[in-house]
Amino acid sequence: MQEAKAEQPATEALPPIPSKRYFTIGEVSDLCSVKPHVLRYWEQEFPQLRPVKRRGNRRYYQYQDVVTVRQIRTLLYEQGFTISGARQRLSGHKAKEDNTQRRELVRQLRAELEDVLSLLRG
Repeated sequence: MQEAKAEQPATEALPPIPSKRYFTIGEVSDLCSVKPHVLRYWEQEFPQLRPVKRRGNRRYYQYQDVVTVRQIRTLLYEQGFTISGARQRLSGHKAKEDNTQRRELVRQLRAELEDVLSLLRG
């Protein structure tokens, strides 16, 4: 029998992103399977990740920030990029052509459509 890997779960196992305007760091942590201290570190390393800070320096992430966190997570944990390599990938010209974001949006849309379908059937 093989031992279970200590890696993060695959992107497909992540829950769908709810349709709301702002997310707390705890919510983003749960949605992306990344601990809050890792999110705070990534904010320092990735200029694309800039949550809104409000009263008491509390972070509020928007929908696009959550998608960006999932992209970073995929690049680092699943594709094996270094922080520097992931930063270059996200900021480079290929970032617009990157399938990671497209796959995430398609997965999100599929989950929402399945929810609507189950409501219509039930």
